[in-house]
Amino acid sequence: MTESTKGILRNVFSNKNILIVSLTTTMWSMCDNGWRTFWPLWMKNEMGASVVIIGMLSMIRDSGPFLFQLPGGILADRFGRKKIIIYGTALRFIPPVLYLTARTWEQTIPALMLDALTQIYMPAFNAIVADSLPSRQRGTGYGAYRMITSLPLVFMPVIGGVVMDSMGYANGVKIFLYAELIVAVAIVILRYKYITETLERKTEKPTDYTTRRESLSSTFNVPRTVWKMAVVSTASSFASRLVMQLAPIYARDVVHITNTELGLASTLGSLISTTLALPGGMLADRTSRKRIILLPMIVSPLATFSVTLVSGFQQYLIVQLINGTVMGVGGGAYGQTGGSAWQALLADLVPRQKRATVNGILGTITGVMAAPSSWIGGSLWETYTPETPFQLSLSFGYVAVVIFGIFVKEPKKGEE
Repeated sequence: MTESTKGILRNVFSNKNILIVSLTTTMWSMCDNGWRTFWPLWMKNEMGASVVIIGMLSMIRDSGPFLFQLPGGILADRFGRKKIIIYGTALRFIPPVLYLTARTWEQTIPALMLDALTQIYMPAFNAIVADSLPSRQRGTGYGAYRMITSLPLVFMPVIGGVVMDSMGYANGVKIFLYAELIVAVAIVILRYKYITETLERKTEKPTDYTTRRESLSSTFNVPRTVWKMAVVSTASSFASRLVMQLAPIYARDVVHITNTELGLASTLGSLISTTLALPGGMLADRTSRKRIILLPMIVSPLATFSVTLVSGFQQYLIVQLINGTVMGVGGGAYGQTGGSAWQALLADLVPRQKRATVNGILGTITGVMAAPSSWIGGSLWETYTPETPFQLSLSFGYVAVVIFGIFVKEPKKGEE
């Protein structure tokens, strides 16, 4: 690591909010990434869920953005980021307990619903990171944040794979769920003690119907570019969710790789992605956020589709390494949107007082429109062929590329 890079990291993480958010997210990710890769296989082999049922359960779990992110964003902009983050984090205690007591896939539904409820604090989370960084450092800051919080992805999937191969899905998943319960206690304490509120709340409150109606109307008064980004996020997320839960099953049952190999491929892909996250964020600050966002949007759908063309572990690994490279440079996240350059662009477009709300609006629109995607993917798998959802995913991925490339404009440097 060069002195310049060390200086950038030191500067970004000298902000206490960024440091605590990064540290606590990494702690949770260490436990969560040990078993999440194998969640579809656990549901299929231990809980008796079919591929279609797994798609339906994924839809329930992914309902968080459209059920809770908009209310969470509005509350965070009205009452402050810290309070919403603490309450949302406290909810993390409950799903592991419910998973541990479940014996059938039907009994996991309450845990999945509460998993969705924890999404209520994500707009506040994104907003407090943006609030804590100056515009010229947002891409770099988000890149550094993603680099640190993605470190567990470098080693936990392969550790999880070894655990699943040696102990089985039932006992392997239990180990990581117990770890989540312990870590959740430490995370709540750290966030409560050390996160500093970044929003100056107004003292005046709406007192009559007209004022309240105007306040609600102003909530949705956002730049046009944000609405275009919502369309892009929806198409991209729909594409990703079609196959996200099916990819591990395809790798195990069709490509015939082991759990350890599955975890190793995920680990090496994440190693590259994590290594390139900070340089990708720096590029987003120095060049064009839009160009950096486009890279994973163009390559990742093709890489995901290429899983259906491989015939063994080596080819599967190459696909994951390519995907990890573009996702790292682009700072990509779920559905190829939401990464460091994407969040930096969104923060450039939206004033501080509305950032959590706008994150909630985007999450809600994306969640509503993309919610059926995982269920559709499972149905296509069983009705037609396992390759069909991957083919549809590729199509929707490039619809998002066309819309973003043509219609989304970024502000000039220095403008907010």
